[in-house]
Amino acid sequence: MNPSQQQNEASLHAVDYWQVIKNRYGVILLTLLLVFMTASVITYVMPKKYESFATIEVKPRGRTIDPLDGVVGNRMPTMTPQFFGTEFEKIKSRNSLSRVVEKLDLNNKWGVSPEMALQILKNIVNTQNIRGTDLISITVRHQVKEDARDITQEVAESYKEYRTELESKSLEKGISELRRAVRDQEDKVEEDRKILTTISRTKDIVYSGDRNFSRAGGIEEDENRIFSLNEYSKIESEKMQLESQIQSLLSYDSEQLLIYASGLDLPDNVIKSLYPQYLELKRQIDGLRASGLGERHPSVVTNQRVLTTMKDQLDEGVINLRARLEGQLEMAKERLAKAEVKKEEAKKEAVEGNIDKQDYDDAKRAFETDQALLEQMKLKLISAEIDDNITEDTIVVHDKPVIAESPVSPNVTLNLVLGAVVGLIFGVGIAFFLEYLDTSVKSLEDVERYLQVPVLAVIPKDVGVLHKQNGMSPDAEAYRILRTNIEFNRKNPEDNAITVVSGGAGEGKSTTLVNLAYICAQGGYTTLMIDADLRRPRLHTFFDINNSVGLTNFLTTELMLEDVILQTPVDNLYFMPSGILPADAAGILNSRRMSELIQDVKQRFDLVLVDSPPILGVSDASVLASEADLTMIVVQHRKLPRNMLIRVKQAVENVGGHVIGVVLNNVDVRSDSQYQYYTSYYTYYAPAESQIGPPVASGSGSASSSADSSKESDLY
Repeated sequence: MNPSQQQNEASLHAVDYWQVIKNRYGVILLTLLLVFMTASVITYVMPKKYESFATIEVKPRGRTIDPLDGVVGNRMPTMTPQFFGTEFEKIKSRNSLSRVVEKLDLNNKWGVSPEMALQILKNIVNTQNIRGTDLISITVRHQVKEDARDITQEVAESYKEYRTELESKSLEKGISELRRAVRDQEDKVEEDRKILTTISRTKDIVYSGDRNFSRAGGIEEDENRIFSLNEYSKIESEKMQLESQIQSLLSYDSEQLLIYASGLDLPDNVIKSLYPQYLELKRQIDGLRASGLGERHPSVVTNQRVLTTMKDQLDEGVINLRARLEGQLEMAKERLAKAEVKKEEAKKEAVEGNIDKQDYDDAKRAFETDQALLEQMKLKLISAEIDDNITEDTIVVHDKPVIAESPVSPNVTLNLVLGAVVGLIFGVGIAFFLEYLDTSVKSLEDVERYLQVPVLAVIPKDVGVLHKQNGMSPDAEAYRILRTNIEFNRKNPEDNAITVVSGGAGEGKSTTLVNLAYICAQGGYTTLMIDADLRRPRLHTFFDINNSVGLTNFLTTELMLEDVILQTPVDNLYFMPSGILPADAAGILNSRRMSELIQDVKQRFDLVLVDSPPILGVSDASVLASEADLTMIVVQHRKLPRNMLIRVKQAVENVGGHVIGVVLNNVDVRSDSQYQYYTSYYTYYAPAESQIGPPVASGSGSASSSADSSKESDLY
């Protein structure tokens, strides 16, 4: 489904919702009125309440004592996100409100128990934080304005007293704990002093005020220990270098060995100076050969001998160099062994010295830390004792409560607006609920979906009898559409006998038949109307014709057809009344003479329309449906349930009848906007109505009447 289709479906649903509201606007208005009136009555009978408020500033508690806190005196006040919520609960707590009940004697004043008075007071007290400030508003609603003022003031004062008591108790407890902590800390400092003195005497350490470690002869011993460690590291590095050089001399081949040996910076290393000469002589020999001299040329031979001699000298130099390095390695190992002995001795001395130093440092650090903490705690104790004598007001009342001049409850405007809104919502909800429960036919889609037959026409509401009106009125166009759809929906042109049925009485079946007959007659069709409703005939009343002789007389006597068919004031329109009503209408209609009558009038007239009683009420309509060629069902809009409509079709088909289609009658096109497309001819006809002349008098000549004179002569 593409986006445009989805948008169209959404628009369709919105139109359907609006249609339901338009159709049920009476229910919506009635519900709105009832809820609004209920809200008005409730608002009127509700007791009036007056509100009084007090604005107070609550500061966070700053007078707290923590023996281990490094800050002395009052700390900076801190305000947590839960601060105001906590204070709200304190204001409405039992400890705070019970003071109010006791001071104002509310239990006797209200005539209830103290516990009940406390509960009532808690319900009428409200607290909230004023946005953007650190202020708290305390409000009290009561039916007596003076009581509201007194209770508000007493709530603020009681909360102030209760919070001051809590802070005083907390401060006293903190001072007491701080004094005990000072005594414990003094004992701990004295114990640290004894431990430090013992270590100083035992280890021969001189105590000083700083953190340096000192003892007799300590500096000289440290220097010797450091020298031993450095010497050992130097000798060990030299040994590792000699081992690496000897290993390289053993691993390289002849040519690589010479290259490596020439790079060693050692004394008496002849290879370092001889090897570059060897390479230069070798390049000269290669140059002589490149110039074309042979191997036996005197210059080549002479240089080759010198090169061989230099090679021997280089090899001998490598051997000597290796021997010299091995000798140096043995000497380095001996020195390393001696240095390792010195290192172990220095290490042992260092470990012993570090242990002594660590014990001394730990004891000194503990003593100095505890002594500093003791001094700090003593200073804080002095500050706390001074602070205890200073009164700090953490609650300030900025707005004292006053007597309210007008009530705040009930809020008439708000209640009425809410009543209107709720009434509207309930009304709309009831409207949609009724629409959900309503199973009547509401749209063309309902008819075509459940009956699987086309809708031949949509007849607007309050359409009168057309032959008594102007033939060019917009109402006539609906029946012209019906005539056209009947013409195109009947498969056989010879099927010109149509019975008009409905599910129940009062659906406009007879009016639809008369108007359709009139339109067909206007269109040049010789049309016969047969009033076969032998229970409650009505067709004769549309033309002011006597109903004493008609169909029943023809079926029960030997009267001729010409004796019971009457000419109406409308050209090409003929009428057969019902006649005297019989006792057994179904038996008369279900006769051979009735079948012969239908076949005879089909030959004489272009169109035969048979009016019948409601098909669900009596069996007459089923008989007529079986006799006629086609059956047209008239359904009043929003009246017949869908399942009853299905039964109407089944009743026709069960007797062998054929349903040509459905006429949706009495549609309120003003409220049902979905039908405006089917009745747009009203707009088309409206501008020309003022130009339409009076209806043509009956009996005047017309082209249709002259054209059909031959058919009339066949009838008479």
